[in-house]
Parts: sequence; structure tokens; C-alpha cells
Amino acid sequence: MASDQPIAQEHEDRKPDDLSSQRKSSAAEPSVEQSVTDEPIGDKENIWNSDAPAPEQKIDDSTEPPEKTSSTDDAQPGGSNLDDLANRLMAAEHQVEEHRNAMLRLQAEMENLRKRSAREVENAHKYGLDRFVSELLPVKDSLELGIAATGDDKVEVAAIREGMELTLKMFATAMGKSGVEEVSPAPGERFDPERHQAMSMQEDKEKESGTISMVMQKGYLLNSRLVRPAMVIVVK
Repeated sequence: MASDQPIAQEHEDRKPDDLSSQRKSSAAEPSVEQSVTDEPIGDKENIWNSDAPAPEQKIDDSTEPPEKTSSTDDAQPGGSNLDDLANRLMAAEHQVEEHRNAMLRLQAEMENLRKRSAREVENAHKYGLDRFVSELLPVKDSLELGIAATGDDKVEVAAIREGMELTLKMFATAMGKSGVEEVSPAPGERFDPERHQAMSMQEDKEKESGTISMVMQKGYLLNSRLVRPAMVIVVK
């Protein structure tokens, strides 16, 4: 018993020291709650609201998505597709028939036009002088009247001459309406090989060489086209 008392006494002597050391260690080490609350709020906001760009993630473009294959391409056409193709074929045949009929009608019209044009050209050759003949008929009537008047001995030559002049005037008017013009160069006019034909050469010192001395026969133009050149004598 005597030996147990010193041990108990020693234990009691150490107990206050151990308690004080535990208190000191607990005071030195802050608690988890105190360490969390003691951190500045600004640092947390800087961490969560940081403007630093996130690291870029590289995307591999070499890998392309697989092509989509339609399962209907390899599938056989069903009944609806066959009906659709049949309808399209019938419509195409109908269009071909319409185009064929239109082509036949066009060919018939072209043939009729060709025949009509040929007939008009033939009629123009036959009856092209219809208007000109109508203009000449009064001239013929006047000549017949003049010839009938010469059978009367009482008719004077002056009257016959006057009638012939009127007939000639009527004839010139009829020719003018049909586009006929006279080519009658005056003496002294320069010789024009396009409209004149030299019948002979004549020396004349009073006139210039290469000019017309006399008109032997008049020439005529039809719509500015030479029908007959004027027959002339040219000064040598």
C-alpha cells in the first residue's frame, strides 16, 4: 500500500501539466471552421470569377463523320414506284405524239406555203404587165381614131398632127407611171458609156472633144435600170 501511494501521487502531480499542454496545443491549432471563415472573401471571388481563358481543346478534324447511306438506294422499287414510272412513261409518250403531230402540221404548212409562193411568182410573170397594158389601151384607142380620121379628105393635116401629139403625150404618161424614163442627152453633154452608145465619131473644132454632137435615138430606163442606151454621135 505504501508503494501505491507514491505512484498515485505522481499521477496526480502530472495531470495538471498534461491538461495545460493539451490546452496550449488546442489553442495553437485553429479549428476547421475558424480557418474557413478567416480566409478573405476577395481571394475566393478571384478564384471563382477568374477571367483567365480556359485551355483550348484541340479538335481533330481528320476524323470525318461516316457518310450516311440510305437503305432505300439498295432497296428494290415497290409497287408505287412502278406505277409512278408507268405514269411518267405514258405522259412522255403522249408528249412525243403531240410533238409529232405538230411537226407534221408544220411540214404541211411549209409545203402549202412553197406551192402558194411558186403560184404567185408564176402569176407575176404572166400578169405582171397587167397595169402597164391597162395604161397603154387608151393610147391604142387614140391611134385607131387617128387612123380612122385620115380616111376623110376634109380632115386637115394640122388636126391629125394635134391628135398624134396628144396620143404621144398619153403614151409618155403611161410609161412614166410604169417607171419608164427617157435617156435623151442634149448636144454638148459629156459622153457617158453607162447610158450612151457611140454610133460614130465626128470632128468638130467648135465643140469639145468627147461630147455628144447629135442624138440619133433616145434611150430608156426602167426603175433606174438601163433598158436601152441612147444612140449618139460623139465629137472626135
